[in-house]
Amino acid sequence: MRFNPKARLDTSRVRDRGRGTGGGRSGGLGGGMPIPGGVAGGGGLVGVIVVVLFLVLTQCLGDGGGLPSGGSLDGGRMGDTDRYKSCESGADANKSADCARVAVENSLYDFWGDELGSRFRAEKEVDTFTGGTSTGCGQASSAVGPFYCPVDETIYLDTTFFDDVLERQLGGPDGGFVEPYVLAHEYGHHIQNVLGTMGKVKTQQGPTSDSVRLELQADCYAGMWAKAATTTEDASGEVVFASLTDQDIQQAIEAATAVGDDRIQERSGGRVNPEQWTHGSAQQRVDWFTTGYRTGDLDACDTFAAGAL
Repeated sequence: MRFNPKARLDTSRVRDRGRGTGGGRSGGLGGGMPIPGGVAGGGGLVGVIVVVLFLVLTQCLGDGGGLPSGGSLDGGRMGDTDRYKSCESGADANKSADCARVAVENSLYDFWGDELGSRFRAEKEVDTFTGGTSTGCGQASSAVGPFYCPVDETIYLDTTFFDDVLERQLGGPDGGFVEPYVLAHEYGHHIQNVLGTMGKVKTQQGPTSDSVRLELQADCYAGMWAKAATTTEDASGEVVFASLTDQDIQQAIEAATAVGDDRIQERSGGRVNPEQWTHGSAQQRVDWFTTGYRTGDLDACDTFAAGAL
């Protein structure tokens, strides 16, 4: 993965909140997490907390699928540490993980703006934090992983997640393209919010539930972006990504595998129970990411179609 040194970075939609305190292990969270509520405790992964996603969907999507009028706390009132102030170019992104995060957001913004045209609406922000934070969907701790809150249209990310949870607890890969895959997945949830797909979510558990379909579609959207990342131009005509390698795509596939419901259930010491799935199996997540990457087609990502799963 390499960024175009000539690309100019826009930090207006990325900010850092610093260290804060979040909610309890299964308390009010944002919608669309890449892992189904895996919680660190006692030195390992403690089960698959299905109730977490239920709270997410009922609080942030509403029992009838519509968005509520507001959350318990407006995350937009939080401060900014100026963590990304020095991120000005693709050259900075090649040297700094923080600036790379900005570059990925910029690329996602450019790609989906081109893909959706007049239907596109930018996310409010990508907010990083440490420990915990307040969001439009309630309190969140780092234990829940990256997530999208549709109430305030913000993606939240504790950057320690990739080492502390994904790699050490879930056995996921440690690589440069892992975080971009996760951010692209969460951005996919924002696109679902823009397109009204979140209103289709009525069932929260099971191998063919609406929740699983929502998550697999976000993986497919991430694949779409990855396919086009090196050709997507910003407003000045510069691409943000100079190159992506086969190894980068393999890292995304390995990350998708690690956060499959069946893999998380196995690592928690329990039996694989598809009736508790909320995000899809490892193979499903890989298959749908690959579908997006292979086709680059929005229609091909219709996981809600009859027979899609």
